[in-house]
Amino acid sequence: MIAIFIDGDACPVKDEVYAVATRYGLQVGLVANSRMYVPEGFGVQLIVVDEGPDAADDFIVENAHAGDVIVTADIPLAARCLEIGARVIGSDGRPFTEDRIGNALASRELNQQLREAGVLAGGPSGITAKDRSRFASKLDELVQRSLRELEAAER
Repeated sequence: MIAIFIDGDACPVKDEVYAVATRYGLQVGLVANSRMYVPEGFGVQLIVVDEGPDAADDFIVENAHAGDVIVTADIPLAARCLEIGARVIGSDGRPFTEDRIGNALASRELNQQLREAGVLAGGPSGITAKDRSRFASKLDELVQRSLRELEAAER
């Protein structure tokens, strides 16, 4: 069975993940550096990791398997998860793929340099209703793809 891992500290689409996971009977690991609310009855396990910049990322990479679905806006984490064969989706509903991850890492680096130079201010824009809808649809699609591949591999 596949699992869904959420990079939980700043994830704005947790409820959408819970709905999709419940539909397919999947376990969800909500990985965070601090305690947070987890609804009962949705198969969600809160995993609190040590403080530290990469503790949640490291936990996800060490515990995820090929075919699992990872929800994160963290581009370096997305790259690490793709390397192990997991499917990765951003909170805006855009999947990270092998084809896109190199450009995403380069853009991240450029934006970081521009922010440090004072040319660019602020972070990503807030999530919209359209983003939430796209996210739920794409997450459902990724879960279905992973389940189909798992079923084919078991035959």
